[in-house]
Amino acid sequence: MTQLLALVNAIPAIGGKPGRRIQRPERFYADRTYHSELHSILLWNRGIEPCIAQRGQPHGSGLDKVRWVVERTLSWLHRYRRLRVRYERRADIHQAFLIWGCALICWKALQTGF
Repeated sequence: MTQLLALVNAIPAIGGKPGRRIQRPERFYADRTYHSELHSILLWNRGIEPCIAQRGQPHGSGLDKVRWVVERTLSWLHRYRRLRVRYERRADIHQAFLIWGCALICWKALQTGF
């Protein structure tokens, strides 16, 4: 929760359609942990719509429709033991295995037609 603004500030420019690159996302999806009035105000000031589930409210914020993509991808990466349990002390070696795991996931998706 303390790193929310650092995370938002570290997002690189988003490419895609021809023209000027988008500097920040339009929406920020998060679970109840990140809900606070201060964070919502700071996100709105940056031009980002906060889609954060409120504490004490029942589920139904719609966050699960977006979040499952991330959870599914992380579970695919955890199929590889080197990524599930980190044995490397150096971050560059771990990142190399992470990139390799992502490449394998993409390769399998292309083979099966996703």
